[in-house]
Amino acid sequence: MSGHSKWSTIKHKKARSDEKKGKEFTKVAKEITIAVKTGGGGDPEANSKLKLAIQRAKAINMPNDNISRAVKKGTGELDSEILEEIIYEGYATAGVAVMLEIATDNRNRTAPDIRHLFSKHNGNMGETGCVSWMFRRVGYLSISKEELKMDEDELMMLVLESGADDFKDEEDNFEVITSPDNFMEIKEALEGSGISFEEADLIMMPVNTVDINDVETAAKIIRLIDLFEDHEDIQRVYTNMNIPDEILEQLS
Repeated sequence: MSGHSKWSTIKHKKARSDEKKGKEFTKVAKEITIAVKTGGGGDPEANSKLKLAIQRAKAINMPNDNISRAVKKGTGELDSEILEEIIYEGYATAGVAVMLEIATDNRNRTAPDIRHLFSKHNGNMGETGCVSWMFRRVGYLSISKEELKMDEDELMMLVLESGADDFKDEEDNFEVITSPDNFMEIKEALEGSGISFEEADLIMMPVNTVDINDVETAAKIIRLIDLFEDHEDIQRVYTNMNIPDEILEQLS
């Protein structure tokens, strides 16, 4: 689940099963192919969208052969289905906003699937724009405190001097928020100073969050988000849900 609540952080740290890895590879391969077709060709140095997708592929240990095949599908050197990028929006239980980034070769298959999942789990799929106004697109960098080789003040100064918009101290990590336009520049500047990232991505960040204050409701929403994340056509899931610590403790 993206949206960067504490629950999201916990889930990122859980071991991936082979099945989950396979699904991740498939989704990142789609992202690479789309990046080549829409971002400016198959050279990652000239296509920042592709460069980020390849970095994400390497972060999940995707084999180089898989990466190469995905690039060649984008350039037309290998046959590929025609993928369409779509945003679907809706609400989960308790009015939690949900945004889904889709990559599909058949929206007539995908749309009914998504609508069914929403309705089956006490949510509803909405019209385009119904929740997108609750999110803003940003660059997001997460730095593990455990892996950090400098002190917090030094890091904060480095981050702010790089041109980032915000620097946040969370429980186990520091978060850096950038504009989408200078995300890659800031990421590479920090990497040049020896900083590595737990996560580095362009995301839809909620402007405001909805606190879920009971375990049963939180569990229902998380179940829906898990199903969305497992769906082959859904690339990313964003919500404005926030789970307070006392509820998280009962869920984990």
